[in-house]
Amino acid sequence: MAKRSIRDLTREQQMARGPIDLPFLMLTLLLLAIGLVMLLSASSYAALYDKAAGYKVVDGVVQLGDALYYFKHQLAYAVGGVILMWPVSRLDYQRWRLWAVPVLIVAVVLLLLVLTPLGVNVNGATRWLRLLLVAGPTYQPSEVAKLGIVLVFAAGMSKRGGSMPRLSRNTPQWRANIKAFLYWSDLREIAPYLIVLILISGLMLAEPHMSGTILVLAAGAAILFAAGVRLGWFAIGGVAIAAMGAIMIFVIGYNSSRLKTWLDPWWDPSNKGYQIVQSLYAVASGGLTGLGFGQSRQKYLYLPEEQNDFIFAIICEELGFIGAVLVIILFALLIVRGYWLALHARDRFGSLLLVGITTLLAVQVFLNIAVVLNVLPATGISLPFFSYGGTALVIQLAEIGIILSVSRQIPAPKKG
Repeated sequence: MAKRSIRDLTREQQMARGPIDLPFLMLTLLLLAIGLVMLLSASSYAALYDKAAGYKVVDGVVQLGDALYYFKHQLAYAVGGVILMWPVSRLDYQRWRLWAVPVLIVAVVLLLLVLTPLGVNVNGATRWLRLLLVAGPTYQPSEVAKLGIVLVFAAGMSKRGGSMPRLSRNTPQWRANIKAFLYWSDLREIAPYLIVLILISGLMLAEPHMSGTILVLAAGAAILFAAGVRLGWFAIGGVAIAAMGAIMIFVIGYNSSRLKTWLDPWWDPSNKGYQIVQSLYAVASGGLTGLGFGQSRQKYLYLPEEQNDFIFAIICEELGFIGAVLVIILFALLIVRGYWLALHARDRFGSLLLVGITTLLAVQVFLNIAVVLNVLPATGISLPFFSYGGTALVIQLAEIGIILSVSRQIPAPKKG
C-alpha cells in the first residue's frame, strides 16, 4: 500500500468526527418543544386582536385574527433553526476562526443601519431592521453582534501568548518598563477586545438595548476570564460599569422611572408599574400546581408581552411552582452540560467558544426570570426557546449547532 502524505493524514484528522453530545441535544429539543407548547397557549388570545394576524373592523363588524398566528410563525422558525443546526453541528468548528471578524463587521454595519431611518421603532426602542431593509419581517442585528463577539473573542484569546516581549541591549529603560508593564498587566493583549466591547456596547445603548449590552459584556468577560486574564481587570470593569450606571440613573435620569417601578411597582399600578404588577399576579395565582395548561387569565390582554418577554409568568400561572421549577431545572442542566463540554473540548478555541455561547444562554435565562419575578428592573429580554421571536430562535439554534460541533471532537476517554 502506498504511503499517504502528511497533508492527507492531516485532512483526515480534521474531518474525523465522533457522535454529537446526545444529552445536550435532547435537553435543547425538550426545551424547544415545551417552549412551542407554552407559546401556543400564551399567544392564542393576543393573536385574535393583532392586525398582523388578520384582525380588522369592516363596516362596524369585527373580524378576529388567526389565534395560531404566533405559533405558526414560531414553529416555522423552529423548524428552520433545527434544519440549520444540523449542518452547523457537522461543520468543523475551526472554520469559525476565519469567519469571526467578517461576522463582527456585518454586525457593526447592521447596528449602524438600525440608527438610521431604516431602523424600526417598537415601544420606544429602535432595535430592529426589515429583512430586506424596506419590506418584510423584522430582525434584531444585536443577535448577530452577540455571536460576533463570542467568535472574535474566542478566536483571538485562544492564541494568547505568555512570552515577554524581546528587548535589545540598546532599549531605553523607560521603554523597557512600559513593555514590561504591558506584559504584566495583560493590557497589550486585551486592549483590542476592550475597544470592540466599547464599540458594540455603545451602538446597542444608542438604540437603546440595555439587555443586549449586558449580554455582550457578560459573554466577553466570561471568555476573557476563561482565557486567564488578570482578575484586576474585572474589578476595574465592574467599578466602571457601576459608575456609569449611577451617572445615567442619578445624574442624567435615564430610566429613573423604571428603577422606581422596580422598587415599588404599586406606585403607579395602572401605568408604569402595570406590566410587572400583572406579572406578579400571574405568578402568584399559579400556586403550587398551576391553573392548568391553557387556563391562564392574565393572557386575556391583561399582561403585556405575554408571548414574549413575560412568557415565564404564564408558565408560572398555568404550570404552577412545580412546572416553573422543572423548566428552570432543564435550563440549569443545559447550562451545566455546556460548561462541562467546554472543560473537555479538544482545544482552547473550542473551550472558549463554548464558554461564550453558554454564558450568553445562562445570563439571558437568569435576567428574563429575574425581571418577571421583579428581582431586577425590566430590561426587555426574552426567554430562550420560549419567547416569540424568529431571529433570536434561529441564531440560538445555530449556536447550539456550534456547541454540538465542538462536542463531536471531544477526545474519547482513555481506557485503563
